[in-house]
Amino acid sequence: MTSFRTPYPPIDPYDSGMLDVGDGHRVYWERVGTPGAKPAVFLHGGPGGGSSPAHRQLFDPARYDVMLFDQRGCGRSTPHASLEANTTWHLVDDIERLRAMAGVEKWQVFGGSWGSTLALAYAETHPARVSELVLRGIYTLTRREMDWYYQFGVSEMFPEKFERFLAPIAPEDRGDMITAYHRLLTGDDEEAKLEAAKAWSIWEGETITLLPEPGTSDQFHDGHFALAFARIENHFFYNKGWLEEGQLLRDAPKLNGISGVIVHGRYDMPCPARTAFDLHARWQGSELVLIEGAGHAYSEPGILDALIAATDRFAGG
Repeated sequence: MTSFRTPYPPIDPYDSGMLDVGDGHRVYWERVGTPGAKPAVFLHGGPGGGSSPAHRQLFDPARYDVMLFDQRGCGRSTPHASLEANTTWHLVDDIERLRAMAGVEKWQVFGGSWGSTLALAYAETHPARVSELVLRGIYTLTRREMDWYYQFGVSEMFPEKFERFLAPIAPEDRGDMITAYHRLLTGDDEEAKLEAAKAWSIWEGETITLLPEPGTSDQFHDGHFALAFARIENHFFYNKGWLEEGQLLRDAPKLNGISGVIVHGRYDMPCPARTAFDLHARWQGSELVLIEGAGHAYSEPGILDALIAATDRFAGG
């Protein structure tokens, strides 16, 4: 019987606060582990998902000093669900502000799903600030990836769930679901906005695990969570992450020399494994770990095992 690594015990932050990053935004941050130990930063998914106490448990607290934060507009950061001055490059700058605040020259960057997108954007911009990369569920915001999840592809695996995702959108507008949702999520009809936010959020929450996991998907039904998650995620995807098409894979050679582990579920629905395969091919020094019998969520046993194995391996570096 396979024995999987499990999370480290629950831990409370030893420090936390709100960082004024300008543009009216204040970002919640917290630090866990041992002050002065190996520095790392955790980048949550979404965009708009926020960090959670469970994310703290991916690192050995005796050997790591981890910064976690809620990206602009979500979680405990304010203003809630704000799209103003909220782009990939604002978030890259925020990571640098947090690094300077922590007083470290470089740190391990850990990101999954959208967090992998942001980690790649940050590392390709500031490679000298990255000691290692631990990435999960690779997503690079290409047209192909977005069409696969929001137009045709995953729709064929989850037809009944996709019907619920289509429901808020008029039939004549369904040729571009991201644009159609953008109109609702940025419109003035608050009832339609909340209905759309929940439909967008639930579509993701119910397709990220190989098998149904109510404990994982339940938060996506919550209106407060869904509003920030859907508005911010759709805002980023509508604007293609403020990236050139294929930019993150094109610039992957900038990561050469940085050690890293790419963990990806074989049956990851939102993020096709092809993207992880292509990233590995372009990044010398990376290791690709494809997890059989797994979907997208970091909490799935095989994925969690590989992620903790990676942070354990790099803890002494």
